Amino acid sequence: MARHVIAAVDELPPGARKFLEIDGRPIAVFNIKGEYFGLMNRCPHQGAALCEGPLIGLAQSREPGEIEYTKLGEIIRCPWHGWEFDIRTGQSYCDPRRFRVKAYPAHVEPGASVVKGPYVAETVTVKVESNYVVVEL
Repeated sequence: MARHVIAAVDELPPGARKFLEIDGRPIAVFNIKGEYFGLMNRCPHQGAALCEGPLIGLAQSREPGEIEYTKLGEIIRCPWHGWEFDIRTGQSYCDPRRFRVKAYPAHVEPGASVVKGPYVAETVTVKVESNYVVVEL
């Protein structure tokens, strides 16, 4: 799995989302209360730009007349037909066995590890001694 730098943490504050394309795939990255989640920006129903929809919560009921509102701001509603998906997992609440949106792991890494990368060139120590440049191998 290849790593892609999306943004500096300051550029994606809580409640924000960022749209991008990686390897030809439309993706949105969300900051939900300081946690980051990536989601394919395509509704599996009819292909709408899913992640442009509103963030809502989940209304659940254990018995008639009792409604509990949970996962506030963690459910995305498709702007075309209202299908709802959990941003954390991509799970559909309309038909969870048949429809799911691809979720991508997203997290914060220290800047030093991102900038350094896995490839490091071999270096040699260079010193200046009495007006001569000396390389040590």
